[in-house]
Amino acid sequence: MDTFLVAAGSAFWLGIATAISPCPLATNIAAVSFIGRRVGSPRRAFLSGLLYTGGRTITYLVLGIILVAGLLSIGELSLGLQAYMNKILGPILIVGGMVLLELIQLPAWGGGIGGRMQQRAETGGMWTAALLGIVFALSFCPLSAVLFFGSLIPLSVQHGSRFVLPTLYGIGTGLPVIVFAGIIAYSAQSLGKAFDVLKKIEVWARRITGIVFILVGVYYCMVYIFHLL
Repeated sequence: MDTFLVAAGSAFWLGIATAISPCPLATNIAAVSFIGRRVGSPRRAFLSGLLYTGGRTITYLVLGIILVAGLLSIGELSLGLQAYMNKILGPILIVGGMVLLELIQLPAWGGGIGGRMQQRAETGGMWTAALLGIVFALSFCPLSAVLFFGSLIPLSVQHGSRFVLPTLYGIGTGLPVIVFAGIIAYSAQSLGKAFDVLKKIEVWARRITGIVFILVGVYYCMVYIFHLL
């Protein structure tokens, strides 16, 4: 149980780290821009933030169910993953940490999706926030792809979690939008300051997460691959 609680906390933190990383942060800004049109109605602004987060969470949950269930349902592959997941996880975490620390540069893609969806959102209703959450969740950037496919999915497979860990990850990715929706509801002028603070937090959060990834990855390699500990 304690191990699963650590995994649950890790999944939630991975979601937050995804949300505040540069590319997903841009899509969240687009979502907040849409929600900002509801500034005259605090209740609707906050509800839009919840709908956006719900859209992201459902998307990651569905992806998690499909990927984890698919990997675990294949008999030989499932046995192989259960036997070698700890060995595989070490190198994956090291590479993921190097990406977070920008020691490895990945090509960018999907840069214009957020802008196009933001323009479409301007003509939509409040429920468009849920659609934004779904579309933005599927618009993987290199960093978010590493965190989801390279960290969350192996973690979910390791613990056999098809529902809980992907759900916590999805909630984490939408949490900043809920916070910003609350700021909009009470003080739109504070939004710019909040974004500035978040950008500073993102740099340190990404670096700390990257260092932790590498340290844990090295530990896994030493224990499960080289049997030194």
